[in-house]
Amino acid sequence: MSRRLGIIGAGGHGKVVADTAERAGWSKVVFFDPRFGLSEQTHAHWPLLGFPEDAQTHECDGYFVAIGNSQARQQWCEWLLDRRLPVASVIDPASTVSQYAMLESGVLVVAGAVINADAHIAQGVIVNTRAAIDHDCTIGAYSHVCPGSALAGTVAVGEHSWLGIGCQVRQGVSIGSNVMVGAGATVVSDIQDGLTVVGTPARPQKIL
Repeated sequence: MSRRLGIIGAGGHGKVVADTAERAGWSKVVFFDPRFGLSEQTHAHWPLLGFPEDAQTHECDGYFVAIGNSQARQQWCEWLLDRRLPVASVIDPASTVSQYAMLESGVLVVAGAVINADAHIAQGVIVNTRAAIDHDCTIGAYSHVCPGSALAGTVAVGEHSWLGIGCQVRQGVSIGSNVMVGAGATVVSDIQDGLTVVGTPARPQKIL
């Protein structure tokens, strides 16, 4: 059965989504981008059809927002939902997602990622290459778990947070909303909203 996916965002992240979508069984992928007509950025493998607003005029079986900035990702996801356009999740078949995990719409799970039982992944979350999310974790809407990150059981992450490449989070830790965890950091205690933390153990970044 032929299935067509419309992707908003034709940058590098969009390439990852398109490639993942094809492995996941989407037979045709097309792009829409805010910069259409203003730059030379196109994809050699997939057609770029117009601005994001043009997506509603091109019939697709699902739509996905492939924009790294979490605020913009939320804006376009809500734009799609307001128009009753179906927001799809894209899950690589080379990932491992428990049948008991809950994934909302617009979630990306890239190759090598693991999501274990009773984890709850909210709308618009990115679970990137080889990230590991253990049992009973909750990841808030539009957050990004970067490549190689490892979250032990019962970790809670708020909305619009960024967990940097290779970070590690101890079991039971709560990470607030709009938090940035630096690459390679080790989080062993709760992190309040809006903080940037780095190091091992992770501590708030000093402002010089």
